Amino acid sequence: MIAVIEQAQPAPEPDKTLPAVTVTARRGAERAKDVPFSVSAVQGFELEQRRLTTLEEALRDTPGVEVNAWGGFGDANVRMRGVGSLYQVSSEDSSVVVNLDGTPLSARNASLPMLDVERVEVLKGPQGTLFGRNSEAGAINIVTRRPTREFDGYARVEAGQEGQRLVEGAVGGALAEDWSARIALRSQQSDDVVHNIQTGEPIMKAKELGLRASVLWQPRAATSVLLTTEHQDQKDKVGLMLLRPYGDPPSLDATPGLFGADVKSHRHALEVNHDLANARLTSHTSFQQRREDQTSGADRIVAATVFGMPTEYLKQYRRDESAWNQDLRLSSLPGAATFWVAGVNLYGSKREYDTTVGGMTDNLRDFETRSEAAYGEVTVPLAAALKLTGGLRYTQERKKYDASFVTTGYPATQDSRSLDDRYATGRVALSWALDTQTNLYGVLAHGHKAKGFQDETSQVADGDPFKAAKVDSLELGMKFESADRRLAWTTAAFFNRVRDDHMLGYDYTTFATKAINADTRARGLEVEGQWRAAPGLTLKGGAVYTDATITQSVTGVSGGDVVAGDRVPDVPRWSGKLSVNYTRPLPGFMGLASPQLTTLLAYRVMSTRANDPQNHIFLPRFQKIDARIGIASGAGELYLWVDNLQDKRYDQYVYYFTPNANVGMPTRGRTVGLGFTWQFF
Repeated sequence: MIAVIEQAQPAPEPDKTLPAVTVTARRGAERAKDVPFSVSAVQGFELEQRRLTTLEEALRDTPGVEVNAWGGFGDANVRMRGVGSLYQVSSEDSSVVVNLDGTPLSARNASLPMLDVERVEVLKGPQGTLFGRNSEAGAINIVTRRPTREFDGYARVEAGQEGQRLVEGAVGGALAEDWSARIALRSQQSDDVVHNIQTGEPIMKAKELGLRASVLWQPRAATSVLLTTEHQDQKDKVGLMLLRPYGDPPSLDATPGLFGADVKSHRHALEVNHDLANARLTSHTSFQQRREDQTSGADRIVAATVFGMPTEYLKQYRRDESAWNQDLRLSSLPGAATFWVAGVNLYGSKREYDTTVGGMTDNLRDFETRSEAAYGEVTVPLAAALKLTGGLRYTQERKKYDASFVTTGYPATQDSRSLDDRYATGRVALSWALDTQTNLYGVLAHGHKAKGFQDETSQVADGDPFKAAKVDSLELGMKFESADRRLAWTTAAFFNRVRDDHMLGYDYTTFATKAINADTRARGLEVEGQWRAAPGLTLKGGAVYTDATITQSVTGVSGGDVVAGDRVPDVPRWSGKLSVNYTRPLPGFMGLASPQLTTLLAYRVMSTRANDPQNHIFLPRFQKIDARIGIASGAGELYLWVDNLQDKRYDQYVYYFTPNANVGMPTRGRTVGLGFTWQFF
């Protein structure tokens, strides 16, 4: 679907054919053009050029993907094509599942740094068949760079306005005859976009440090063992509430040093591959931990307006979670005439989530999940140009919930519950090769998001489990790729009907929460493509029209009733992007060998969208332009970057309290900086 164009390589001559893209959207290597559903692939060099340093930034740059985030490290709610939780009710929300080198993560990991990434694959539509763990709206498959026998690596340094700093690098190669390794490191920091009225300084200064090391043992061509360990340390970036309209600069009135966060996460994974005569055996084992301590809440301005008390209202969070995953599968070998994969999956997690509200109330909660699944998918040729795909997954899940609610001056109350959920997900698709360049396809899919217990319980009555959400999806599409792969595009029409999707009702006057279910419908049309218009000139873009509507009225929700016909929050009717990448040789100067001018202009637009299920506010249309210009010579490049060229802020989210009080979080204004990269070969 998308041609691979390596940044470090010179532009191919007009008579040359560009290489095809290979994706692993179905747990095995395939050409993106042959996958019978929509896949948006973003290559690693594109992430670096566009300075998309986190998964959240990469998703915001993908048409058809909506992200609502309060500005912290772990508070993102992700939807695709209008499908996903109306308000997220659990940290385990799997509307969109994230897969990092085979390790399943929740969309709460949207702040994941894009460290040494080979590509990001965005798979739209229910993906429960192969990626499992519910995957109602879609899946994100992140593939990092693996060790190779060849010595290679890179270094990257950036500095910009508002305290933005980045130091990143990776190096890898052979260690011994059968051993290879790779190590990647990133240190990043930036000033918060929000200032403190009391000091005039940024409310926080976010710092991040990430490290990944991997070792590959390949005793023979048919066998490989990959061990990966990864650590992330993130500090002082929390979700904030600012009274709208925001000041200039956006500001809070809070005690200096009051708000902050300390997030530590670790991932360890072991992947074994062994090729048999006609199949590949894969075992993937992973273990991950994440601990988060943060303090946020309302400053004096918000507290005075909403609660009538000009004092700081604080909420302290403590999250401690661990999860393990074992996936064992057999699949067809790359290039086989018939694609197939079959496997079993075991998953378990334990999570503690404790909050202290206003210094008087402690809500202590423990969650435990266990699941087992069997799955399979096959694509068989029915005729020379016609293929049939069928996939099915059966999952059984067990969940436990224990809570203790303690309020100063009152006896503690306890709650303990458990539940079982068994469900089947799957899809069936037909694809027809109209000619060697064009594929038509249609896919029917059924997705499921398991029932469970909401995170924000504050009393026993809040502990009732929410229902499972179920989605039925239809997608009809066309994929085209020219013979020389200079022009590639996809078109897809989609229709999704969701029953019992999730929404968190919150009463800010009593702090009570309630998990609510509501039906929705989404339909639309999307187009994505890339065109190498001339040597050195590449255009890439996409546009999506989405009509996402709530189809069931719901009463008893804080802020007012939800009425059938309301628009699904955060989903614009129109969104799109366009990037222009231009490279041209320059005459030699200052002793530079074969210098080149590199330029990038990126444009993103989003139409109006509702802020909440009640449609109290419609956030205005916004557009954002980023630019980058550099001089490359040999393996190095010096560049100037400008983010948000027009210096226009837009809302990351908006929360409605009363007709006269709603809060939100603005994005960063225009910033400028310099960067330098060096490639090792």
